[in-house]
Amino acid sequence: MLELATLIPRHARFRPDATAVVFGDERLTYAQFGARVARAANLLRSLGIRKGDKVATVLGNSREALELVWAVPAIGAALVPLSPLLMPSGLASLLRDSDAKCLVSQRSMLPALDAIRAELAPLLPGRVLLIDGETREFGDYAALTAAQDETFVPESCGPDDLFNIMYTSGTTGLPKGIMHSHYVRSMYCLLMAAAYRMTPESRTLHAGAIVFNGAYVTMMPSFWLGGTYVLLPQFDAEATIAAIERERITHIVLVPTQIIAILSSPQYRPERLASLECILSLGAPLLQQHKDRLNADLPHRFYELYGLTEGFLTILDREDAVRKAGSVGRPPQHFDMRIVDLDGRDLPPREIGEIVGRGPVRMQGYYKRPDLTQQAVKGGWLFSGDMGYVDEEGFLYLVDRKKDMIDSGGMKVYPRDVEEVVARHPAVREVAVFGVPHEKWGETPVAAVVLREPRSASAAELRDWINERVAARYQRVSEVLVLPDFPRSAAGKTLKRELRAPYWAGREQKI
Repeated sequence: MLELATLIPRHARFRPDATAVVFGDERLTYAQFGARVARAANLLRSLGIRKGDKVATVLGNSREALELVWAVPAIGAALVPLSPLLMPSGLASLLRDSDAKCLVSQRSMLPALDAIRAELAPLLPGRVLLIDGETREFGDYAALTAAQDETFVPESCGPDDLFNIMYTSGTTGLPKGIMHSHYVRSMYCLLMAAAYRMTPESRTLHAGAIVFNGAYVTMMPSFWLGGTYVLLPQFDAEATIAAIERERITHIVLVPTQIIAILSSPQYRPERLASLECILSLGAPLLQQHKDRLNADLPHRFYELYGLTEGFLTILDREDAVRKAGSVGRPPQHFDMRIVDLDGRDLPPREIGEIVGRGPVRMQGYYKRPDLTQQAVKGGWLFSGDMGYVDEEGFLYLVDRKKDMIDSGGMKVYPRDVEEVVARHPAVREVAVFGVPHEKWGETPVAAVVLREPRSASAAELRDWINERVAARYQRVSEVLVLPDFPRSAAGKTLKRELRAPYWAGREQKI
């Protein structure tokens, strides 16, 4: 197994002058970044953080957030990255659930931190730090790290030691904490580097929030190889295009809404993205028309990852992106996949069932929830809750989330089938289809859309256009909602549950 605690020190020794991190105007060599990681690790030790403890961060994209990704596991502690978009009550719940012994945050979070003083009391004084200045109660991370020694001896960590706890977004109740071991994160380094053809010369850009697991898909192999990691403060289509061109980026990971924003930007021209060798889409299905445009504008660059943070994935390789249009690829080496019916029996090619899989990146379980772990992992297989089928070559085709499937008069309506139709309308930029109650049919589809230009199409026009083109009568939408934007998670995913909620108020809503 890779000793992840020694990874940054090794590059600081053998690749000291290679550029490790670019953030804003800062450009850090591996020697400089290694020194910052060492100081941060020594600071945590000086605060009494020991192997097995949990260190929470509530940070936007920053140099400090990135160095803590490596400093916390280097002392044998587990990182708990939390989103700064959390409401105070949610933040308090996750701090309590994670058993965090230390919190590193930012000044913009002071109102939320003030609102949860009771939850922070066990960490005070001394173990709540701000990266951008101190207050009377909270320590100054910058000053405290600067005072630390650059000499650092990493903690020896075994394959089963905990690297991080990643909390799911959650639909009801408390989000689940997904536990990843040092072994799992080592596999991210090895398997993803090979899958995306990364080398020490690769230049990786990340524009989304690094608090989410999708960031680790390219972050881990970039640092394992000693490549350059370019981090933007937040996603902005124009800034992302400019950074790709300026920094000669070779690898980028994006969620579908970010890809659509780039393709829709007036600044988008394929030649500005010519340095790219890998455009990786993950987090949600990317509609086929956007895949087709990428493959036409920037051929032999598009990859797609279907996966769960819990630990199963498939990858559509760039060499298969056109030949297997519509697929999300195959499991990589050392992974297995099955399609099963409701009784857990294997289904033949082309038959739709639940996707189950296993492989070397599977979680240790949900933190303090063995009951939920047993529901998700059965006999070593992770049950995804997603529906799909495989073709005769073993390529996976997603149909939809089991929970998103619409039961209309006994007929199964998969929202993605309707979404592919809606997306072909020239006025539509984004679409989300979901089920709402219906007195006769039980459920019926509704389409929410974001238009490319305001008032370029009416809801009635769109409804008629869609219903003339869907494959079956039961796929017809009863309503079209024209919205200025969709509710989104901090990771940029469309929140269908919030779109559905008003229709299901007072009823038993599917979750």
